[in-house]
Amino acid sequence: MSLNHIRPWRNIYRRESRQIMVGNVPVGGGAPITVQTMTNTLTTDVAGTLAQINAATDAGADIVRVSVPDEDSARAMKEICANSPVPIVADIHFHYKRGIEAAEAGAACLRINPGNIGSEARVKEVIRAARDNNCSIRIGVNAGSLEKHLLDKYGEPTPDAMVESGLDHIKILQDNDFHEFKISCKASDVFMAAAAYQKLAEATDAPIHLGITEAGGLTSGTIKSAIGLGNLLWMGIGDTIRVSLSADPVEEIKVGYEILKSLGLRHRGVNIISCPSCARQGFDVIKTVEILEDRLSHIKTPMSLSIIGCVVNGPGEALMTDVGFTGGGNGAGMVYLAGKQSHKQSNADMIEHIVEQVEKKAEELAAAEATEAAE
Repeated sequence: MSLNHIRPWRNIYRRESRQIMVGNVPVGGGAPITVQTMTNTLTTDVAGTLAQINAATDAGADIVRVSVPDEDSARAMKEICANSPVPIVADIHFHYKRGIEAAEAGAACLRINPGNIGSEARVKEVIRAARDNNCSIRIGVNAGSLEKHLLDKYGEPTPDAMVESGLDHIKILQDNDFHEFKISCKASDVFMAAAAYQKLAEATDAPIHLGITEAGGLTSGTIKSAIGLGNLLWMGIGDTIRVSLSADPVEEIKVGYEILKSLGLRHRGVNIISCPSCARQGFDVIKTVEILEDRLSHIKTPMSLSIIGCVVNGPGEALMTDVGFTGGGNGAGMVYLAGKQSHKQSNADMIEHIVEQVEKKAEELAAAEATEAAE
């Protein structure tokens, strides 16, 4: 829940949902919104896949999905799951045995469409393997792979067709007394995905996995995902998210956290507030922010930093941040700490000084949080 009693216009009331577990990570039921990504290595390349999982984890991934297209990939899953620092979701399509093998190999969750696996007997085998191995299931509906009878009924992929597909799959699991599932209803079209998710949120209490599928490259995909996911999250819909980009999986995690941070739903690392710069800037804002983003990427403690080029908005923004720097004249600017004017700092040494101040503040915040947790 994102609640602000002083500024109630910032409140987001999250949809109530059941909670399931993906490994040791709770999803739904008021748990923090988790951020996911998916590897793009060959699953049989265990070392390469684990390296990508570790990089994503360092960036903040709570859960990572790995594709299991064949028997060799299923065999590789045992070592991958055993050595992954986060729960692994096995991405299964069509062949029911891959789902069974992945569950037995240690996958924390299976991403499947029960309706695409085959006969009822095969579905029951997959469900039995999931249950026996404490493995949850994600029903993954996608506008690009809807069942033929639904396309015949609706004429084309539509929000109603997607929701009907999802509810049909939910019924299959529930008829087999399996309730450890979450569901997604993805489309590359933002309007279709948003409409489908809103209908789905009203039709089930299952945890919802949000995504705009095949969103595009780093820039275009980020914008499309921010619009689609941002609107749904603002409405309180969504328990876990994946930003789908044609880019390094680490970038998906970064974008996911930025979307959540912008809505006050989850915070990780330094939230930099900076101006676009203009002729009034007292230093090179763009270059400074670029360097600081890199230099401060190791900080995981949630905190804020304002980097503003001049005194028009700088002091006001600094009032709202943990650390701030506002450009002035004569090659120097003003440092703000905890919203208060602190001291002047030369532009020549500002980056090193800002990094030092941010690291110091991060340590203080982390220590205070640890003390509070211990009480």
